[in-house]
Formats: sequence, C-alpha cells, structure tokens
Amino acid sequence: MSHKIIIAIDGYSSCGKSTLAKALATKLEYVFIDTGAMYRSIALYFLRNHIAFDDQPAIESALHNIKLHFEFNPVTQKSDIFLNGENVEALIREMKVSSKVSEVASIAAVRDFAVAQQQAMGVDKGIVMDGRDIGTVVFPQAELKLFVTADPLIRANRRLLELKAVDPNITLEIVAENLKHRDLMDSTREHSPLRQANDALVLDNTHISKQEQFEIALNWAMERIG
Repeated sequence: MSHKIIIAIDGYSSCGKSTLAKALATKLEYVFIDTGAMYRSIALYFLRNHIAFDDQPAIESALHNIKLHFEFNPVTQKSDIFLNGENVEALIREMKVSSKVSEVASIAAVRDFAVAQQQAMGVDKGIVMDGRDIGTVVFPQAELKLFVTADPLIRANRRLLELKAVDPNITLEIVAENLKHRDLMDSTREHSPLRQANDALVLDNTHISKQEQFEIALNWAMERIG
C-alpha cells in the first residue's frame, strides 16, 4: 500500500459501525479505535462515583482522574478498553451504561476530553475510528468518511441479540426505546451532534450482509489508499 489514510465511520447506534471498523482495520492492518467504548467508560466512571451530569466542577474534576487505554485480548482477538487499569469491556455494554452514554457524551467537557485523545491517536494515520462525530469534528480531514445507517427495527433486533448474552430478560421494546432515545440525544445535542459529513459516503446496511457491507467499504478504502 502506497500510503496510510484515516477512515472515519459515523452513524446511528447499533448500525454495525464497530463491526465494520474492526474488519477494515484487520484487513488493512490498521489500528481500530472504539470511541463508543471511551464514552461508555466515562459514563461508567460517573455512575460509579455518583457524578451528576449537570455538575460541571465535579465533571471536570472527575475527568482528571480518568485514564483510558486499549489492550489486545488474545482470547477474543479484539482490543479491550481499560478504565484506570481495570478491564471494563463487558461492564460498559450493560443497559445501565447504555441508557446513560448519550447523555454523558453530550457534555462539552467530556467531548473535549475524548476528542483530544482521539486526535492524538490519529497523528500517524493508519487508523479506523467509529463514532458520531469522527468525520465532522475529530477528523474532518479524513480521506474516507462513511455514514452508516439502517432501519430502526433492524437495529433494535441486532442490539437485542447482543444484550441477551448479558441480560436474558431484556425485551425488544426496551431496546427499541433506548435506541430511539439515543438517536434523539445524539442528533440534537448542542456539542458535536450526530450528522452526516458533506463528503461522507452513505452505507445503508438494512438489506445487505456484514460481508457485503465490508466489501463495499473496503473497495472505497482501496480507491483512496492507491
């Protein structure tokens, strides 16, 4: 490959952004950065330490005490996120965190904290990053920007299958309502709202398989890598 690029993937919750990002990173031998895991970990810290989401001084103080990093897990062959030295990969996927992550991610100080770390990770390029504002705020200069979407019911069913593993009592209604709430929070928040970058390519995966989605995105990436 002649040179490395930055691949920015944005879109709604449970659209398969992370799955696509991980697959592209593996194929291209790029670094995958799960920004959603970063915001979830911050939300987990706030919940554990009873940080009110409207208490600006407490939030700014708490952020100084948060250290995040990723480590490769040889068992799962994926990168797990660590919060102050603790592997919280499983904990951040629970509904109690999912129900609060959009609210936490809408806080300006939190976004500034996370975006600064994300931008530092992309200095040398060769990364795939997914989130809500990667192509619009974090890396507006990214060579490839994707906006992933899918039918809300399809998304809810996909998310339900994931959550059943950790919460057998979860229902489709609860999941669908959570996604609806997160969509509203993500797209209407004041700071870095979810929106499609003007130069992003739309990838609607409602009626295509993961493999088909991967092949489309890979072709777009290879066109830019050269």
